[in-house]
Amino acid sequence: MDLDAVRTFVAAADMGRFQDAADELAITQQAVSKRVAALEKALRVRLFARTARGAGLTVDGQAFLPHARDLLRAEERAVDSVRPGRRALRVDVIGRRLAPADLVRDFHRAHPEIELDVVTLFDADAAVDAIRSGTVDASFRAVTREPPAGIGVARAFDEPIQLLVGPGHPLAGSAAVTPAELVGHRIWMPGIVPGTEWAAYYGDLAGAFGLTIEVTGPDFGVEPLLDTLAGSPSLATFVGEQTGFGWPADQGLRRIAVEDPTPVYPHSLLWHRDNAHPALGALRDHHCSGPRARSGPGTWTPAWA
Repeated sequence: MDLDAVRTFVAAADMGRFQDAADELAITQQAVSKRVAALEKALRVRLFARTARGAGLTVDGQAFLPHARDLLRAEERAVDSVRPGRRALRVDVIGRRLAPADLVRDFHRAHPEIELDVVTLFDADAAVDAIRSGTVDASFRAVTREPPAGIGVARAFDEPIQLLVGPGHPLAGSAAVTPAELVGHRIWMPGIVPGTEWAAYYGDLAGAFGLTIEVTGPDFGVEPLLDTLAGSPSLATFVGEQTGFGWPADQGLRRIAVEDPTPVYPHSLLWHRDNAHPALGALRDHHCSGPRARSGPGTWTPAWA
């Protein structure tokens, strides 16, 4: 349906005269008549009846008017959805329980006036593709290689990695462990997918310290993983310090700090340099400037970070 014709119909209905509608739309009265006639032809009904005072709506015109207004409102919403500053800032996070989601929540608390749309894409490659296509405005990811031209990258947060074990594990009573003390222990991470940025990170971590990280078995999700750890005297897993796991008290799971050195997971913010969304600058300033958590003495990150 021709939305210009619908807009003209609504203007003529509101004004009551074709000439007044023409003045409102900055077109000629002849153009108003042609648009209304084309709309009537498409609908196969008469929308207006000529009166001594101008143009009055027919019964069909009265029935069509509220739907015509809905069409124009839908057009406005569609345009606003892709107009920088009029639509929500779309931000990708790797998972809603993980540290990047906390980063976005922290930004929202600091800027409640900025509307956000939070999505979760699979991996860094999918995130970069979405940023290049404009599907998302920004993404928090570990960046393992040089990004494509036009993609901006800034380090946002280095997250310490912890060990998670059940109450029967030999290390369950430890306040902290070193990577060297983890050699020979079975660290089970069935959610690692080859080719992803987190696979690259944990692969380098295992190689750097001689650790055994097992990725075998199906990934049934968080709760089955926690159940298995709670009942195992030998299995452990790695989790980020800010990973939002909750578990029943009777599972007795333990979070144990890893120190000397502390492995940290490098979260960076990615965006397209040509993206004009006005809230994007605020997001960068909030997370990529000023005193933020960074790796330093006593920490470890892969060489690519």
